[in-house]
Amino acid sequence: LSITNPPAGVIPGTYYLASQYSISKMVNGGGFEHIFIFQQNSILALIGTLTIFFFVAYAESTRIELPLAHGGARGARGRYPIRLIYSSNIPVILMSALLANVNMFALLFYTHPTLKRLPLLGHNSWIGVYPPGSSHASMGGAWYLSNLNGVANWLLPIFGTHSDGIHEPFQYALKFIIYFSLYVFGSILFAKFWIETTDMGPAAVARQIQQSDMQIPGFRRNPRVLRKVLERYIPAVTVIGGATVGMLAAFADAIGTVGRTSGTGVLLTVGIMIHLYEEIAKEQAIEMHPVLRGFFGAE
Repeated sequence: LSITNPPAGVIPGTYYLASQYSISKMVNGGGFEHIFIFQQNSILALIGTLTIFFFVAYAESTRIELPLAHGGARGARGRYPIRLIYSSNIPVILMSALLANVNMFALLFYTHPTLKRLPLLGHNSWIGVYPPGSSHASMGGAWYLSNLNGVANWLLPIFGTHSDGIHEPFQYALKFIIYFSLYVFGSILFAKFWIETTDMGPAAVARQIQQSDMQIPGFRRNPRVLRKVLERYIPAVTVIGGATVGMLAAFADAIGTVGRTSGTGVLLTVGIMIHLYEEIAKEQAIEMHPVLRGFFGAE
């Protein structure tokens, strides 16, 4: 063990580094920066991970519930939940895959023996520059679209410290703006695309409710009426939910996470845990109320 190779984990690593640094080195020798920012699992990364975890848990539990009544069984009632994150984490998964493909093609155009000879695209520094043996762009458009990887790689260089010597401070600020904006707007577009292609839009949901012999109390039992009610909520929630998961993923990449995983990975972890809990609750509800089997598609 050493200062450059502390124990794994936030708490063991922080305790070890704090015991190795003197007060003067903590203040004037970069000790605080090393503990809070630069170690593999820093305190800032832990704070960022916990913040994302609790915010996603809160956002997943935020929903609009439309009351439903069964047309053939009196007294059988339920609710159709429209969650804030209506499209789940699919938009950031697709956005992450898109950026990974952009980086892959930029790398191929710069390094592949045949592709780098193509006019305009091949070995073009505007598209991306890759050091020998590296798959991470150091310049060009691919660099602006690459992962932020924590505050040490974009925020501190903006203030003139810990720069790579290649880029100016304004370029780091521009990279943050481009990356954050692209994630948010891209997630909104993918959310709308996902809703329309997976039968989660207002018309498809209205048809599913109608087929399950359910209706909204106080409204005629007509798919067009149901669709108009759902159109008040689903399109707006789709945009807000897509923007929310995009901002969360970009924020996690910007702040950094424990283990230096991506923001998309953190969102997936939390989302899977919450959905597992909801599936267990749904199974219990079906067992207690068999009339709900048709609505949930259990039979």
